[in-house]
Amino acid sequence: MRVVGIARYRYTLAVFAVILFMFIGSVPGMITKSLAAQPEDQTINTKPQNLTVILERVYLDGEVSQEVVHETCWKMENFWAKYDQWQLTNINQSTYVFRKQVDDISPLLKANGFFGVTEDGVLTIFNGRPGQSRIIQSFFQIDIKKLESKKQEELIQGIPIKSKDHYVKVLETFKPYSVKIE
Repeated sequence: MRVVGIARYRYTLAVFAVILFMFIGSVPGMITKSLAAQPEDQTINTKPQNLTVILERVYLDGEVSQEVVHETCWKMENFWAKYDQWQLTNINQSTYVFRKQVDDISPLLKANGFFGVTEDGVLTIFNGRPGQSRIIQSFFQIDIKKLESKKQEELIQGIPIKSKDHYVKVLETFKPYSVKIE
């Protein structure tokens, strides 16, 4: 009985050793394959990469703002995770350009935007009060004669834009007075 137990023990030990050597022999190949399959930019760098990131925000009024950020990146997967809410639009060497649509009006409009009309009656947004100010955006021509005198005066003086809701409300208010072009 004792001899059978020792034989069984040695047989089990031999099978275990063979399986262990087979596993160890296949591991280097597995590591090489997994590293080869991994993209270059996903590996951990021994030296950090210095990247320039340009963040473009596109606002409802068409204004586009840009912010330049300098990143020191050790691991690209962390970089991609940081900008996962942005759309990549361009890569040029170590410069990445991302874009995001913003559901709001631009800070420029909030600070200095005014609705007004041009000389030919086009509803327009000005950078400052209408008149000598730069035009930011034009919408549609209005039949000014159909407007109440109070609304005419508001447009001549300029209607300040302070929020997205106010921006939309002003457009909706003057839309019925637009001239239909045939």
